Amino acid sequence: MLPAAEETMMGEEEPMMGEMEATAMTTMTTSMTASMRLVSPAFQEGETIPTLYTCEGANGSPGLRWDDAPASTQSFALIMDDPDAPVGTWTHWVLFDIPAATRGIDEGGTAGTTGANSSEQIIYHGPCPPPDHGPHRYFFTLYALDTPSLRLSEGAERSEVEAAMKGHILAEAQYMGRYERK
Repeated sequence: MLPAAEETMMGEEEPMMGEMEATAMTTMTTSMTASMRLVSPAFQEGETIPTLYTCEGANGSPGLRWDDAPASTQSFALIMDDPDAPVGTWTHWVLFDIPAATRGIDEGGTAGTTGANSSEQIIYHGPCPPPDHGPHRYFFTLYALDTPSLRLSEGAERSEVEAAMKGHILAEAQYMGRYERK
């Protein structure tokens, strides 16, 4: 059974990144030589995540696109979380061992190997804050790694993925959306 703060389902298919979405990209630089950009064509940076991608909709993942990864990238990892959850940071989605040639994830799709979310499920778990708890922030953080594999099994917990990434992060990019249930 899922905690009252969160619930689960799955999703759809999505268009490629266009000029409008490209202007909403966020860049985070982790070294002086490496920067990477992450965007979702489904919503603008800092804006409301459409209901389609939440527990009140189809609960499928929004499409994501990225570029400008360091040339030495051998794989990617992605973590989506909600630091505003009443029980502390809630992990919604964990992906790792995403192939280096990958530059996006289609709407409702996945890539690489899926880890466990805070519901202990091996799926995308869309935004589902408690009703009347105010808007929550949802951070999608993409990591470019210098290793082709974290050598973890499907269902690995976030803490295991983060420990395995230590010393292997070349760059990271973050994209944030908000959601509120009334």
